[in-house]
Amino acid sequence: MTDDAYDTVDGRGEAAFEVQGSEFIGHARPVDTVADAEAFVDEVRREYPDATHNVPAYRVRADPLREYSSDDGEPTGSAGKPMLNVLQMRELENVAVVVTRYYGGTNLGVGGLARSYSQAVKDAVDDAGVVEERPHERVRVVVDYDDSGTVRGIVESAGVEFDAEYGERVRIDARVPVEDAPGLRDRLRSATSGRVEFDDD
Repeated sequence: MTDDAYDTVDGRGEAAFEVQGSEFIGHARPVDTVADAEAFVDEVRREYPDATHNVPAYRVRADPLREYSSDDGEPTGSAGKPMLNVLQMRELENVAVVVTRYYGGTNLGVGGLARSYSQAVKDAVDDAGVVEERPHERVRVVVDYDDSGTVRGIVESAGVEFDAEYGERVRIDARVPVEDAPGLRDRLRSATSGRVEFDDD
């Protein structure tokens, strides 16, 4: 994976419109991994289980770049590929999109479908907004309660997104810019005299 900046969406985006009775709902969100992208696709499918189609596409930075699309039962090449093409043309990475369609009784043809699915992605991306992003990685930390305040304070001071889970021990899952991760790990090690454990994938 390269360490250079890239463009992605600035959060979740959604847009809906109707074409000859068919309703199209575009969904977009930033993702860090293929697993994140697949989870988002599953989430939309669960949210719209009665839809005629939930068509996915994503581009995820990996080595090499992972690109995926499916027509989800629409005619071949009429849905997933045009959606992926929008992401490619806008040079967006680490983004997943799903377009939900409720069939309205009129066949739109391959051209009409391609235009509608493309438009739903463009509108959802516009709704989310585009930002320049630096590559991130996960830093997962496990500590005893005695050290949890110190560790949490350091992670908070780094200004990164994180989740904390309090069980028998404390787990903190932080999303850290790649170039900052080694320094953060070093600070956590020295602050806890090496008692911190890293549970990174």
